[in-house]
Amino acid sequence: MFRRAFWFTTGAAAGVWATNKVHRKLRKLQPDSLAAQAADKAVETGHRLRQFALDVRAGMADREEQLNDALGLRGTSEAVELPAPRSHAAHESHHRITRTPGRPGLTGPTGNEDH
Repeated sequence: MFRRAFWFTTGAAAGVWATNKVHRKLRKLQPDSLAAQAADKAVETGHRLRQFALDVRAGMADREEQLNDALGLRGTSEAVELPAPRSHAAHESHHRITRTPGRPGLTGPTGNEDH
């Protein structure tokens, strides 16, 4: 009799455990639950991407510091002045000037420029 009660109780406990497990899985597959899971994953991915970007910035700063040390550029905090922009006339000065046979004087660009 004791053996029958033991197996009955064991079977009932296994049935309750399996039923609870199935219900939990079904709740996870409901549309509201799936949407919440997707939102949680999106937030988690956003945090990971932000951390990755911060790590990349820190690595860039470290590498820039290493390169500045290696090139001896430490302590050049003054702004470097850039050259003035070229004028339009300076851009056109690279055209070749040719003489046209039979016509005196200089003419404009040949149309055969390599640019």
